Amino acid sequence: MTESGPGYDKDSQFAKNRKMEPEDWQDKYLGIITSPRIAVAHIQTGQRIFIGTGCGQPQLLVEALLDRAAELGEDTEIVHLLTLDEPHYEHQKLAKHFRLESFFIAENVPESVQEELSDYTAIFFSDIPRLFRSGQLPLDAALIQVTPPNEQGMCSLGISVDIVKSAAENAGLVIAQVNPQMPWTAGDSLLDIHDIDVLVPADIPLLEAELPQPTAVSRSIAEYVAALIEDGSTVELGIRRIPLAVLEFLKEKHDLGIHTEVLSDPIIDLVESGVITGVRKNIDRGKIVTSLCMGTRKVYDYINNNPLFAFRPAEYVCDPYLISRQHKMVAISVGLEIDLAGQVCANSLGAKLFSGLGNHMDFIHGAARAQGGKSIVVLESTRSNGTVSQIVPCLSRGASEAATCCEVHYVVTEHGVAYLHGKSLQERVLALISIAHPEFRAELLAEAIRLNYVSSDLAAVEGKILVGPQGLRTTFLLDDGTQINIRPMHPTDEKRMRALFHSLSPKSLYYRFMSNMMRIPQKQIQNFVYIDYRSEMAIVASIPEAHGEDIIATGRYYLNPRTNRAEVAFLVRDEWQNRDIGTFLLKYLITIAKGSGIAGFTAEVLPDNKPMMAVLQKSGCNIRSRLEDDVYIFELDFT
Repeated sequence: MTESGPGYDKDSQFAKNRKMEPEDWQDKYLGIITSPRIAVAHIQTGQRIFIGTGCGQPQLLVEALLDRAAELGEDTEIVHLLTLDEPHYEHQKLAKHFRLESFFIAENVPESVQEELSDYTAIFFSDIPRLFRSGQLPLDAALIQVTPPNEQGMCSLGISVDIVKSAAENAGLVIAQVNPQMPWTAGDSLLDIHDIDVLVPADIPLLEAELPQPTAVSRSIAEYVAALIEDGSTVELGIRRIPLAVLEFLKEKHDLGIHTEVLSDPIIDLVESGVITGVRKNIDRGKIVTSLCMGTRKVYDYINNNPLFAFRPAEYVCDPYLISRQHKMVAISVGLEIDLAGQVCANSLGAKLFSGLGNHMDFIHGAARAQGGKSIVVLESTRSNGTVSQIVPCLSRGASEAATCCEVHYVVTEHGVAYLHGKSLQERVLALISIAHPEFRAELLAEAIRLNYVSSDLAAVEGKILVGPQGLRTTFLLDDGTQINIRPMHPTDEKRMRALFHSLSPKSLYYRFMSNMMRIPQKQIQNFVYIDYRSEMAIVASIPEAHGEDIIATGRYYLNPRTNRAEVAFLVRDEWQNRDIGTFLLKYLITIAKGSGIAGFTAEVLPDNKPMMAVLQKSGCNIRSRLEDDVYIFELDFT
């Protein structure tokens, strides 16, 4: 090969090489090896050039391209998937000299880099290969990085298959940096040496990505998310701060599967400890399926020739149909803003671009339709040092919707979990306000009332839309093995509490309210649901149902600050009575009250309410009682 003639012709020797027989690959290999400078000399002004993704970026080829920047000029277009912030990715230098078009902008990219971008294409990852194949976005050249060929003349794309394989298959000229330090990955990651036009040897370290470190807020959100992931689930995580923090809380799970667009170092510990096995996946059973790896040399060495990992192109990994075929598919997506109707923006703050559509909709759409699937959107409740709420009445002007209110199942902030799927507008509004930052809840409620999203009657609960501490969740096993879930009362429990009241017999209602009541007023139901968790506490006992859960019992106390004692009361559905549920609720409330420094309980009981008296006698407390106006007053001293 000579250095003359920087142009590239389809009838050149490079194109003819593609017609060679497989057994001639060694001759082909030797015939197309050259230097970076000579390789990029075949790129012409005005062409569209694809550059390999993330840590798989071919550094020597990018540097050689930059050396020709003055010659190629601004009419030359660079297309790539991922803009990163580390200086050695050279994105800022590329953007200064060429038209730089990106499909995605990574988290924490400096504004100086974003400002240099010529353009951004909003598209799902799964659709990008179709742009290349259809000719809608023709590629004149692709600069990629591969492993040395095996005995059959096949090279692996290693850690970056994503849209790189499609780009290589559809570009007019394929220039590959061949690097023995690139790990060999299985799956659908191979390119025939006959499909590569120029090879540039480069025995150099791969780029490494520094992962965002978890914060106290991200860990709090992650703990809520981990509680939603069942054993046997297949999980999509990504490498942003909150999804990475989730991995820390999965150590007690069993037989998880992974089907995700990108993975990194933290996956190793969960594989080694047996948490991730993939044995219950419906497709790609036993395989960790991904498209891209970004991390350190540790994870690159771990995936090298590791049969557990299957690297596949983006059109496979991010295909919503394939995602929906996984049993218990869990998609964890990071949002930037969500409105009270449940619409999610994930790629801009108003009109300012932040990331890209990426795989948000692909995985949310697929997980929402999977059997037992869960689509989860995570976000911190505020930004800008707590001065701006990320739960808003309406999305900001210019914001683009990345997930519809119909497909999001859960929204999680550091203040709790809101379940939205199948809920009415008022229910989803109250659920989202309950997980907003406390400083913004009153404002959000007022706006929701103004917009007619919720009833004006709810103005009375301002300041009481709160979620109980996650640490109060526990379980209780009945004698027959039935598991009862115990948790704090939630602002969205209004319908479930109404159903509990309607299920009670007149006798049970009389014992609880000491009067003959035909119906429970709406205001009283609200008083049961909206509590402040300071002067009052309410917990519920529930059982899972297809529609979510049914509340079968509730226990609560109201603190009298003058005496430092709290009045305690219970409700248990008739068919669940005499099964020690009330006894468990009382003892659990005692534990909570002791932790708050409360001295004891009081209770008012009708003389013929023997079951309630029996529950109190089992409390383990010092008990005193007296009869006043045909009502027994019990006092329980904590010891």
